[in-house]
Amino acid sequence: MPPTPKRWEIAPPMPRRQRERLSHLHPLLVQVLYNRGVIEPVEADAFLARLARFDDPFRMAGIPAAVARIRAAITDREPIVVYGDFDADGVTATVLLVQALTAFGAQVTPYIPHRVDEGYGLNCDALEKIAGWGTRLVITVDCGIRSAGEVAYGNRLGLELIVTDHHSIQRSGDEDVLPPALAVVNPKQQADPYPAKDLAGVGLAFKLAQALLIAEKRDPVAASPVELGERDLLDLVALGTVADLAPLMDENRSLVQRGLAELNKPRRPGIVAMLEEAKLLPGRVDATAIGFVLGPRLNAAGRLDTAKISYDLLTAPDVLTAQPLAARLSELNRRRQDLTQQRVTQAKNLIAADRPDRFLYLVSHPDFEPGIVGLVAGRLTEELYRPALVAEVGAEMTHGSARSIPEFNVTAALDECCELLARHGGHAAAAGFTVRNENLPLLAARLEEIASRVLVGLDLQPSLNIDAAVELGDLDWAVHDLLRQLEPCGYANPQPVFAAVGVELAGYRQVGTDRQHLKLSVRDPQGGKEWDAIAFRQGQWFGQLAPRIDVAFTLEANEFNGERKLQLNVKDLRKAQRPVY
Repeated sequence: MPPTPKRWEIAPPMPRRQRERLSHLHPLLVQVLYNRGVIEPVEADAFLARLARFDDPFRMAGIPAAVARIRAAITDREPIVVYGDFDADGVTATVLLVQALTAFGAQVTPYIPHRVDEGYGLNCDALEKIAGWGTRLVITVDCGIRSAGEVAYGNRLGLELIVTDHHSIQRSGDEDVLPPALAVVNPKQQADPYPAKDLAGVGLAFKLAQALLIAEKRDPVAASPVELGERDLLDLVALGTVADLAPLMDENRSLVQRGLAELNKPRRPGIVAMLEEAKLLPGRVDATAIGFVLGPRLNAAGRLDTAKISYDLLTAPDVLTAQPLAARLSELNRRRQDLTQQRVTQAKNLIAADRPDRFLYLVSHPDFEPGIVGLVAGRLTEELYRPALVAEVGAEMTHGSARSIPEFNVTAALDECCELLARHGGHAAAAGFTVRNENLPLLAARLEEIASRVLVGLDLQPSLNIDAAVELGDLDWAVHDLLRQLEPCGYANPQPVFAAVGVELAGYRQVGTDRQHLKLSVRDPQGGKEWDAIAFRQGQWFGQLAPRIDVAFTLEANEFNGERKLQLNVKDLRKAQRPVY
């Protein structure tokens, strides 16, 4: 059967006044910018020129206190631990801050918890170990905002903690519930004036390092000159920001723009080795390459082994050291892909056997690997369009991940069940949780009740946002090159999606492993040239397509055997919705 049908949301045409205000730009480009909320001429020109603009880090709540305490630790040679996380955002943030602090002459040690043995975020056993090293100051990156109990425990051990974390803040009424840290750096605090609220964990680590560099320039405390600049850190910022699906607008976009420039002229041996292993040429690294090639490799280590492999790769002193680490990440990533597909099939079978018409699915099993439960949940949510929680059942505790749809805030739902949970946290669309096994059935029932209350009566069908309806004959290399000005594209600034309606289907076939993809040839109704098209993970359409179809797609360049051609990357297909004359 064909994939789940999507509801096409074609953006309304921009007002004629908007077209006139930006008459110096191609109309299709103006429409896409309008859809992104980029309306003013000065703003549009700056957006297309990709002018990188960074805000003053000292505007962010917690930064002044954090900088003062870190500089005191540098002066007094106090041991510092940077406590990170095992995903790409957490690892790059840890590498970044350790590199920055080392440049100041600090005595700094990284600590990244093990996903299986310790779980996400701060844990008391780790803090005991860190205190035993003689540490006085702990700086978290990409974690800690919901670890009030653990921070308090660390304080009792004699540790001072600075929490930097971009995850959602729990609230009690109108008040933020913050950990009792020396400083909390998270622009999602209600009283925080910093304008960029959606920086990734590595972005916050960069802002802290940026503030330290500014303070050092004004009043040096390092024993010797600091041989470090912002550009030395931006490759890490781009990797972590894109891999964590942070919105690529405003300051995030500026950070990734400059970070991509560094990645395409790589100086870090680990990145050189990773690009070689992935067969990515310098100069061809964009946000898509991070999202689908580099980010998954960095994440694979923490999912199936230990994130230390990714950390060691990014800090490798030379390519000879880095090459076997890059090869290991590729091997883990291939294994991760195979396991994910197996567990998705298993999870769908469990759902089919137990009331498949629910508003929310919580699937648990002892065989589910904790490192891939989030990926499995994401695939279920994408394919079934329901909130999905997938969890590994351990001896006493169940550890899981949740993914959701725009209509349902899964972290808010978990907040409603907080008395049943050992810990939880995340965003509206993604979360992690730990629950005692005896509470798992009640948690599932409670979450299903919340989901039915929130989602009943809604048309639960995935929607596809389309920037404009176009004629295939109007597209060419010139349009493709104009659209490249919108890069880097990603979450909140997606690649433009267009719709061509009533096109003629000239031919199609299944391709790829298990015939899961579809290769098509289409032409416009006026008998124009034939276009190649590829529909990834849409092989189920085979045998289901009409002679005339509507195609939603992105326009991309495809290189094969030295030949470079334009092709359509198909996001959805459907039978032509209106007659073609």
